[in-house]
Amino acid sequence: MHESRPITNPATGVWLGLTGAVIGGAVGHFVFLWIARQGFYALALPGALAGVGCGWLGKSNSRPLAIASGVLSLALGIFSEWRFAPFMKDNSLGYFLVHLQDLRPFTLLMILLGGVFGFWFARGAKSKAPVS
Repeated sequence: MHESRPITNPATGVWLGLTGAVIGGAVGHFVFLWIARQGFYALALPGALAGVGCGWLGKSNSRPLAIASGVLSLALGIFSEWRFAPFMKDNSLGYFLVHLQDLRPFTLLMILLGGVFGFWFARGAKSKAPVS
């Protein structure tokens, strides 16, 4: 059975992890928009896929990398919500950022959940169970 080995150069792991987070987050953003147009609301998806991409490509247990993925996931959640449902008064990103507190509590919860998933999944596999 193929066994995954950690990346030996930490800098390479960080860059690969961040690349995975960006790719996963972009996929999550577009999938979220598609799902939302179907009538479902999966705002945590961009952050979760950013974390999965970071953990999959990064293959490290770096806490700073996981934190960076979590922060990126929060930003992706905010961006995705803005692209899906900007404020009617002013649809600019600046206005949206200034008025984040005006979003519904459930929307804020979904953005936060995406950030938590982005952090959690970016940590990668902590332990390897022995194969019998």
